[in-house]
Amino acid sequence: MITVTRPSTNGLLRSARAMAGVALTVSITMGAAACATNASDIAPYAAATQSDPAFESTFRHGFADVDGVRMHYVTGGSGTPVVLIHGWPQTWYGWWPIMPALAEHHTVYAVDLPGLGDSTGSPTGYDKATLARYVHTLIADRLGVRDARVIGHDFGAAVAFQYAARFPADTTRLGYLDLPLPGPAIDAPTYRSLSWHIAFHAQRRVPEAVVGDDVRKYLSLFYPQVSFEGTAFGGTSDRSPFTDAEIDEFARTYSRPEALAGGFELYRALDKDVSDTMAAPPAHVPTLLMTAQGQLDAIRATVSPRMTNIVQAVDVPRAGHWLVEENPRFVTAELQRFLD
Repeated sequence: MITVTRPSTNGLLRSARAMAGVALTVSITMGAAACATNASDIAPYAAATQSDPAFESTFRHGFADVDGVRMHYVTGGSGTPVVLIHGWPQTWYGWWPIMPALAEHHTVYAVDLPGLGDSTGSPTGYDKATLARYVHTLIADRLGVRDARVIGHDFGAAVAFQYAARFPADTTRLGYLDLPLPGPAIDAPTYRSLSWHIAFHAQRRVPEAVVGDDVRKYLSLFYPQVSFEGTAFGGTSDRSPFTDAEIDEFARTYSRPEALAGGFELYRALDKDVSDTMAAPPAHVPTLLMTAQGQLDAIRATVSPRMTNIVQAVDVPRAGHWLVEENPRFVTAELQRFLD
């Protein structure tokens, strides 16, 4: 026979308290680990919009493989398709202030250009005709959109022009926002002389060496220069239309060395851009031209030889180069009028 000594009541209480303490510690540890896991589960490309319920209910991120490049895009809304193409130094996120309004009547596709933003891999070139072929393959072939209204800003505007000129059957409208078009009206050497940053960014390896030490600081100093009344427009303002969160998001992507170099390749391709513009057929689709305040006539002179059907042309009041950020209500209203 085996005899068992019955533990005292006090001993049981002490034991129970000890077990409860261990259980609580384990629970807290597991909870913290779960929170950490959940935080780490948020993809970097989704972090900038995770706290925005409008995004969660309307838009989603997507990826598609296009000729060795994994292209990232954001889509949402319903209605006729609108493709948004960013410039430098931005990503799809530069369109975010106006995307919800456009999505009320249109299916919006905001694209990260190959090699930039959260698109990964190296395109065969950063000339705008090559980039337009990547975007067209994504939109027309992968996503099946054959009636796109293509809107581009900055270098994205040159990509949008090449899209409309080379794929007219798949393009119904063209939006061209604030970029002198490299081509017959302005050659590459003249283009590089327009601003210090164009000449600087076009140099081989130099801008990567200078900017790579602190991408965020460079971007935060650059954005005000080409804003309304900034030094690029002859003013003295150092106000930035971008929030700290927006700069953080752009710096996140351009801090990748390959993306930073890809951004500068947009400038290094100017010679080929000029020849490609002259080789492309004119774009005949209805076109919206939108520029910074006071820049309409100068930019119209560079685009009108290659765009034969400009049906709407405006400059944006109290906006420098960053049209969407500096006057989103005006830009949205003009786009809606044009698209609808």
